[in-house]
Amino acid sequence: MGYIAMNRFKIAEGRESDFEEVWKSRESRLKELDGFREFRLLKGPAGEGYTLYSSHVLWDSRADFEAWTKSEQFRDAHRNAGASKTEGVIVGPPQFEGFETVLHEA
Repeated sequence: MGYIAMNRFKIAEGRESDFEEVWKSRESRLKELDGFREFRLLKGPAGEGYTLYSSHVLWDSRADFEAWTKSEQFRDAHRNAGASKTEGVIVGPPQFEGFETVLHEA
């Protein structure tokens, strides 16, 4: 029924536009992969010194998501993770959360 892969990011206060620009200017190759359905970057509430963001990717199945993590597209997307573009922007490592769909209403 579907799988949602999410990463939570704490972004340093005042660096939100820098973080958003990294995502907007990236070369996304998700559409090349079987099972990819949708990507969203979500902006959440502010905390003490940071703003919470989440990347949200909808896949047809967990197997499709796992295939992506072993793909050339995944390696390309993460090759520059932690590069100078995000230095001082992300507070701590991202937190991954994966969810299997058990109920869906449209």
